[in-house]
Amino acid sequence: MSRVCELTGKTGMVGNNVSKSLNRTKRKFDANLIKKRFYIPEEDKWITLKIATSTLKTINRIGISAALKDARSKGFLK
Repeated sequence: MSRVCELTGKTGMVGNNVSKSLNRTKRKFDANLIKKRFYIPEEDKWITLKIATSTLKTINRIGISAALKDARSKGFLK
């Protein structure tokens, strides 16, 4: 299971752990993902998506139907 947001395509980033003595070691910043169920009234069904928490804020603002339409136009959903 990959750590990618299904609606926006957000993935993790690579960076450094920096110690007090400024030694740098590589680390990974994973995307902040949650599994969430949404009801789509147009299709009268529930779907489960793995999305970033920032995407959840966007869905709360514009609605799940608009978010799905945008994701399909960008090619993230079929």
